Amino acid sequence: MTDPVPVLSVEKLTLGLPGLADRRHAIQDLSLAIMPGETLCVVGESGSGKSMTAMATIGLLPRGVNVLSGGIRLAGRDLLSLTEAQWCDVRGRDVGTVFQEPMTSLNPVMRVADQIAETFRAHGLLNPAERDRRTLSLLSEVNLPNPELIARAYPHELSGGQRQRVMIAMALALEPKLLIADEPTTALDVTTQAQVLKLIDNLRHKKGTAVLFITHDFGVVAEIADRVAVLQNGVLVEQGPVDQILHRPEHPYTRRLLAAVPSLTPPPPKALTGEPISIKVDALTKTYGGRGWPRKSREVQAADAVSFEIRRGETLGLVGESGSGKSTVGRCVLRLVEPDGGSITIGDVAFGALTQRQLRPERRRIQMVFQDPFASLNPRRTVGQIIAEGPITQGETPSKALDRARRLLDQVGLSESAVDRYPHEFSGGQRQRIGIARALAMRPDVLVADEAVSALDVSVQAEILKLIRGLQAELGLAILFITHDLRVAAQLCDRVAVMQKGRIVEMAETAQLFASPKDAYTRQLLAAVPGAERMG
Repeated sequence: MTDPVPVLSVEKLTLGLPGLADRRHAIQDLSLAIMPGETLCVVGESGSGKSMTAMATIGLLPRGVNVLSGGIRLAGRDLLSLTEAQWCDVRGRDVGTVFQEPMTSLNPVMRVADQIAETFRAHGLLNPAERDRRTLSLLSEVNLPNPELIARAYPHELSGGQRQRVMIAMALALEPKLLIADEPTTALDVTTQAQVLKLIDNLRHKKGTAVLFITHDFGVVAEIADRVAVLQNGVLVEQGPVDQILHRPEHPYTRRLLAAVPSLTPPPPKALTGEPISIKVDALTKTYGGRGWPRKSREVQAADAVSFEIRRGETLGLVGESGSGKSTVGRCVLRLVEPDGGSITIGDVAFGALTQRQLRPERRRIQMVFQDPFASLNPRRTVGQIIAEGPITQGETPSKALDRARRLLDQVGLSESAVDRYPHEFSGGQRQRIGIARALAMRPDVLVADEAVSALDVSVQAEILKLIRGLQAELGLAILFITHDLRVAAQLCDRVAVMQKGRIVEMAETAQLFASPKDAYTRQLLAAVPGAERMG
């Protein structure tokens, strides 16, 4: 009896980087294989070569990155010898791909049905009526509600989880032998993430599809992987069955990555009873209205009588699914969005009642750290200019503001020489440190962090969380920490407020809430944390 042929076989693959890169190889001497119905998770930090491996497998390497040696075979077929026309036939038919951000991968001016049908048209399959029927069938297979309505929608009319399911439907339309999923759940809340992972797992068991799953989330690895490959700087340092990698890792790098994964067990609570209240929010409401989809008026209660307070040196976590109202509350508290009702008090200032003219000098009291520092930092300004801008608008001289920028860069663990460099010259973790320094430049009493670590590798995430804890202890910051990652909330937050459909359904000390949640929705969120049973 002959051994089964791997669906994907990567053999001693080496990818060269252009001469301006800080290292010679994107991937060096990489070998791995995936059998039918098997899921291989590839993990590692940013720059480890995870996504470059996927791009090589579908023939979409960036300009300047070249295959120097080795081979890639799909069911025994040599992929590196294909012409572009042959690649077009392989993509979709033999290899399906689900990218990290579906909003940038889907065409914003095409309806969902047309984008799925395009897969069949490109390969000359099915007539128009058959394409329509198959499109609706695919939308049903990925558990989307009301497939007829979804099919007529544009991508911006869907939630993040719905868009990701559309991407999966497109990737599986032609029942490919291999599915490549590149960080497909990074930006999703835990319940949507759990649904997408279950969907991929069910489909590969049902159809025997091999899955190459790229992620930096070890909770996802514990949930879905059969085997794990660990990459560091383009080199495969360890691979093996998932239980071996998670519980008996051999390489120091693997052990370091696992050590950086936040635990679901909260640390002992801080003593904050005697600390003054830095911010108090009472009965905050915000309703969005207008012409909704499908073309009828609708109102969304994004914040419904939301009340909380945060003491000096305390972190309140705001958690919930996408659309629960977390970010709306954060924006209303900052007065970036005007609430419809309620009060916001920062220190002794009725912040929510200030006119726009009165608000300007008081904005320094509350500052924000955004999810994507690259999008929120001006690419045309130096780091020094970015950090100094706020203090200068408040009347500080440019020279003093730049001096403060240098001190802040040192405080967040960056070199003072960074003041003369631009955001694109830094890694994601370094840019987030710059974003924190910019917020601290205003000497705020309150910091709002909206998904500030969700897109970072576990090791970088651990560094940023340690930095935030240290700065909070040093400066006495009150922090409103908005997140969908309950592991991060467990380690950083003193108390957690759970939001659902614009309301806080439960709020308690973190340890108490995680140990004995009272609301059914809170229990649902905790049960959906990937890898909770396997990793703790």
